[in-house]
Amino acid sequence: MSDVFEKLIEKAKHTGKRLILTESEDERVLTAAEKAASMDLCKVVLLGKESELKSRFSAEALNNIVFVDVEEENENQTKYVNLLVELRKSKGMTEEQARKQIKNKLTYAMLMIKSGDADGVVSGAITHTADVLRPAFQIVKVKPGASKVSSVFIMESPNENYGDNGFLIFADCGVNPNPTDEDLAEIAILSSETARVICGMDPKVALLTYSTKSGDEMTDENVCKVKRAMEILKTKAPDLAVDGELQADAALVESVAKLKAPNSKVAGHANVLIFPDLNAGNIAYKLVQRLAGVKAVGPILQGLNAPVNDLSRGTSADEIVLCLAITALQAIGK
Repeated sequence: MSDVFEKLIEKAKHTGKRLILTESEDERVLTAAEKAASMDLCKVVLLGKESELKSRFSAEALNNIVFVDVEEENENQTKYVNLLVELRKSKGMTEEQARKQIKNKLTYAMLMIKSGDADGVVSGAITHTADVLRPAFQIVKVKPGASKVSSVFIMESPNENYGDNGFLIFADCGVNPNPTDEDLAEIAILSSETARVICGMDPKVALLTYSTKSGDEMTDENVCKVKRAMEILKTKAPDLAVDGELQADAALVESVAKLKAPNSKVAGHANVLIFPDLNAGNIAYKLVQRLAGVKAVGPILQGLNAPVNDLSRGTSADEIVLCLAITALQAIGK
């Protein structure tokens, strides 16, 4: 793990954030829980049967682990049932339906957050993204000032000439298939905040497309959408260092930026890359991850009232620990 990621973990230690791991049946999750709890990265709330899981952990780790069995009657269940009925009453939720739904680990986890009984959730090692996001949208909900949830990946390139000493933020690579111009502007603002809070970056944001400064003659809606997003940002975030439309090389490479966008303060130095749609973003992060040896951490969700993060199903225990650290930092900065 890189020095920067190690610093993120150190920064998150001893904050006492209560973070839920929902997938106690997965070996990687249990290994991550042991590591995170032993180093006092967070208070781990592990959803599963204590009688079956406790023996898997060291005495040191058990000081920072709480086991919650969603199948077992407990003092909080009535509170969570009532809360779920209230939140979903417009959809016709009944008490009987709510009692069944809280047996779902992710629903239970989101209700813990909504009730103030936990600070964040990390899931997705064996759960589809849609199944993580659905209860997050329904229960935790989008925070004031945001219209929807988006995601970022933290990318660590072995070439330190790019981004912030090799670190970049890619967005949105995991949630929104076809963002509008308003969506792109919001994603840019939220991603810049994530860059500051988690990575300590001074964000320089590039709105990417296949052209650079094409001028008024451009009629392709795919590019015009990005141009409009840039105009929206001038009003919504006048102090944000942002530029677009920019091609990826113009955003990252100073020599190319001097030729294609010589008057830009961002071109050639961007560290937050905003992709025009999910196709472009998802393809880009996977290609550079596999072909260029770039480490990708995410998707890290942004725009919710509390941090909920979705793991890749190919994740490792160490990556889950890092995701817990990032979730703790989000909880501090929310």
